[in-house]
Amino acid sequence: MTTAENSALYYEAGQTFTPMTEMTDSGDHKIFNSDAECWSDEAGFSPLVKSDGVLTGLVVSAAAGNNLVDVSAGTLNLDGYVMDMASVTNKICARGTDINVCIINSITITSAGAFAVVSGSAGEQFSEVRGADGGPPFIPIGSVEIAQVRLSSITDAPVLASEILAVPNKHRELANYPAILTTDFIREQNGIIGSAGVTFSTPLMCNHSGNTPKNVYAQYCEPEFAEIGRAADFQPAANSLTTSSQPYYGGAIGEVSTALKSGKFKAYLDNGISDPILAKEGKKIWLKYLVDRYQPGNYILTQGFLGITAQYPAKGSIYADFTINATDAGKRIAM
Repeated sequence: MTTAENSALYYEAGQTFTPMTEMTDSGDHKIFNSDAECWSDEAGFSPLVKSDGVLTGLVVSAAAGNNLVDVSAGTLNLDGYVMDMASVTNKICARGTDINVCIINSITITSAGAFAVVSGSAGEQFSEVRGADGGPPFIPIGSVEIAQVRLSSITDAPVLASEILAVPNKHRELANYPAILTTDFIREQNGIIGSAGVTFSTPLMCNHSGNTPKNVYAQYCEPEFAEIGRAADFQPAANSLTTSSQPYYGGAIGEVSTALKSGKFKAYLDNGISDPILAKEGKKIWLKYLVDRYQPGNYILTQGFLGITAQYPAKGSIYADFTINATDAGKRIAM
């Protein structure tokens, strides 16, 4: 039977920084992964996620001349950074020909930060299928779509306001929509650790070449661990189940509720003043527990705000009781 004699407990003593890097679509266009297994959320080291899209302005409107639109000034996320765009006037939109009278023009901002009109293939009627005749075009990867102009006449004329469409995540890419549903500082399933990342509230539209969504970027820090000397009695944050009952005439209804229980551990200190871990009091950090330091593939990761109650007995070792005030239960990882 395994004992905790060779156990080791580590805390997040520092971080390794990764600058803005493109994340990977998991395939469902909602979950995007980084290259890290774990993200820090200590104050000052929390991740920053930027998806390509409009932040402010960049409104497309009809211009005075035939087949022309104007775009107002604004800002957008592009390639992981915020870009300012000046207004532009008289961008030309294509019209259909002969019997293929319906055409959709996508008004875009290129990866180089320039306005561009990408015209779809004309058709006899409009289609909502990207790349189809009469449908919206696929735009280049790295570009941002800000509106669509749908023209159903081959006769040159001013663009009507009703021919300009800008519904978010359908005709227009916004930086803050769809919203990020969760920031996943760690992902674990059946004891297997995945990649930290984000999950959006709804799938991103696939309007880019290859039927792909817009680019999503993140800068983040990965925790660097240092051992807590003379640690003992570790308990990870865990879900606790409580059973209660509601009586009724002739019987009772059983109910089970779940509550998150804080983690805890004890450590014997050098002097209770200058021990490095004491500097983490009140901070949200990761703790890593190895049941056997010689088998590093099996461990528990738990994250929370570190509470510290130090004890200075007149006789005996100075020690502290630590609490891990978590928002999620600890994760058991088995390699």
